Amino acid sequence: MNKRTYTALAAALVATLALGAAGCSGGTQSTDGQGRGTNPALANQGAAIGGTPTKGGTLTVLSNQDFTHLDPARNWVMGDMDFGTRLLYRTLVTYRAQPGAGGGELTPDLAADLGTSSNGARTWTFRLKKGLKYEDGSPVTAHDIKYNVERSFSPDLPGGPDYAARYLAGAEGYQGPAKGGHLDSVKVPDDHTIVFELRKPFAEFPYATVLPTFAPVPKARDKGPRYDNRPFSSGPYRIETYARDKQLVLVRNPHWDPSSDTVRKAYPDRIVVTMGLKGNQIDDRLIASSGADSSAVPWGKLRPESASKVLTRADVRARLLAESTNCTEMVQMHTGRAPFDHVKVRQAVQYALDREAVLTASGGPALGDPATALMPGSLFGGKQPDTLKIPLAGDVAKARQLLKEAGRPDGFATSITVSSGDKGVGEAIQQALGRAGIKVTIETVDPSAFYDTIGDTQNRTDLVYTGWCPDYPSGSTFLPFVFDGRYIKEKGNSGNHSLFRDKATMKRMDEIAAMTDARQASKAWQDLDGRILAEAPTAPAVIERMPLLLGTNIAGAFGHTSFGGQIDYATVGLKDPAKSSR
Repeated sequence: MNKRTYTALAAALVATLALGAAGCSGGTQSTDGQGRGTNPALANQGAAIGGTPTKGGTLTVLSNQDFTHLDPARNWVMGDMDFGTRLLYRTLVTYRAQPGAGGGELTPDLAADLGTSSNGARTWTFRLKKGLKYEDGSPVTAHDIKYNVERSFSPDLPGGPDYAARYLAGAEGYQGPAKGGHLDSVKVPDDHTIVFELRKPFAEFPYATVLPTFAPVPKARDKGPRYDNRPFSSGPYRIETYARDKQLVLVRNPHWDPSSDTVRKAYPDRIVVTMGLKGNQIDDRLIASSGADSSAVPWGKLRPESASKVLTRADVRARLLAESTNCTEMVQMHTGRAPFDHVKVRQAVQYALDREAVLTASGGPALGDPATALMPGSLFGGKQPDTLKIPLAGDVAKARQLLKEAGRPDGFATSITVSSGDKGVGEAIQQALGRAGIKVTIETVDPSAFYDTIGDTQNRTDLVYTGWCPDYPSGSTFLPFVFDGRYIKEKGNSGNHSLFRDKATMKRMDEIAAMTDARQASKAWQDLDGRILAEAPTAPAVIERMPLLLGTNIAGAFGHTSFGGQIDYATVGLKDPAKSSR
């Protein structure tokens, strides 16, 4: 497609996001008149808190975990992507730093524009801005972006976005640049131009270049897996110190030029991530907001048991962000392993699941909604359909009937892996499935190791509780990544945690991907959602919000819908920098 056609498609996608941002809701939500979903219990949806920050001071991030990955070739967890691409490194294109629907709009970053397509959207050309520099003052070049795209294929760097593997021509079997191999489909005519040749038309390609795969990494600085500990900065901050599981300290990159960057404001002088804290400790410190904690933000969401301490106090509730994650949380079943290789067993899990209990364990109706489909409501024009019509509390009798028909009248024993922060959710799932005779053992994993653990397809449990967020508002960024069996990896498996391999589904995905009419494709993804749901590789549970309590000295903070409701680190700062050291 030509650039004009892409622009029309992009406008349609942004309109979809505008309809659906924070809009996958039930009856408790209203809208603010601009298409954004709102919850009457929460005042700060689609808005920033604390006014415009003052430059200076130290922003503290209180965290119960380390990062999964900061290496841009491996960074594909919403919070990590937000942190990495807003602070440490820039990508060809990025999202605007705006609350609400505006945060879904693309804007050039390293590139001078949103890219130019040719050859029927099979070729995309980006020209870099002039004067871009790394933290040591050396120039950022198109060669460095090509190098990071190539290193994302390396077997020793698993877990990152795989858009390059899916779309670049001639990428089949490529194993990265370690042995001198290069991708001919990524061309660099000069230091400021990069050209991507795709194996099929992809009008949405500029959205893919928001991802960390399309950040620059100079070859001389690459240290393989150890690059995770010290990414080289092209953004407004550089790493001063990083002690794994303890603390990360960022300071200003003196060679970052704000005149080349329309997105990042870089208000704080320093950003300190303090790790290893307990979740309830973080909540209590932010509720009290005393001393340096007044200049702190949380890494993870407010714990469910802390919600009552916040929602019942107007002064504290005024500091709470709670945007929709736009992500569907679900129980994913190992469809390649008995007994979950039987569709009726999987359907029994869908009927046994008590989504009301899971929602309660996740913080209650004020902080989420029950899921009734696979894709979030933003990809259905605002609200998920209820395809299966299963009661929210489940249907135990129907679940037992399905188990009987599957030859499992007495049920069976299995196990589920959940992040340690979701232990309460795991217990709700355990109790719900137990009603139908499915005895579940819970295994908890530290959040920083969670995706590596469940991504090991040979050694993982039968069930995992995780979710998926569209990288941008298109069904092409959800269903293929979660249910296309052709991209399952033995280790570092990223999305298809049900290990679902269905030929009819994959054939239909290819047919939809070839459609040139955006509306036709959107409707086709919606229809396919229901067809996959009937095969029951997963049991959708909830669409959560991201409740984040801020210190009293925080300014310019909002939940960015394109980063799963996480704080946008591009614009957050302090009201009074002097308070951050008290």
